[in-house]
Parts: sequence; C-alpha cells; structure tokens
Amino acid sequence: MPDTTVRIPREAKERLAAIAAGEGLSLRAYLVRLADTLLTPRERDEQAEQVCAALRHWEGWEGYAPSPAEQQRLDEELDRRLARAVGR
Repeated sequence: MPDTTVRIPREAKERLAAIAAGEGLSLRAYLVRLADTLLTPRERDEQAEQVCAALRHWEGWEGYAPSPAEQQRLDEELDRRLARAVGR
C-alpha cells in the first residue's frame, strides 16, 4: 500500500504519536488501525438501516415488542437470575 502525507497541526501529531506509543505502536500503525476500526458516515447509515430492518423483521415475525416497563421488569429478572447463578 503506498504511503501518503497528511498535514495536521504539530500538537495533534504529537498527541497522536503519544497515544500510539502508549499502545506500543508507531504513529503509522496506529493511524492504520484507527482507520480500520472507524466507520464512514455512509457505512454508519448502512449499518443503522440493517439494524432497523432486522428489528422490523423480528418484531413482525415474533409479534413481540415489550413495553419499556415490561422490558425493565424482564431485565431485573435476568439480573436476579444471573446474580443467583454466580452466587451473589
């Protein structure tokens, strides 16, 4: 992969270099990893649409959409069961 030059303020470069060094990476490796882990606005929109479509599908298929109060009650029940399972 060919390299390129990006011009940023010195303070920003020094901060990014310090963050990278703290993670045991060069600035180049850190920026490559950062770019690989972030989504573009288009990718975020696509991912959000996929999640919404999946939710619509499951709500329609299951016919189940708990109210906020019911969801809270179910979450509390799950917390109680998990606490009992780990011996708390």
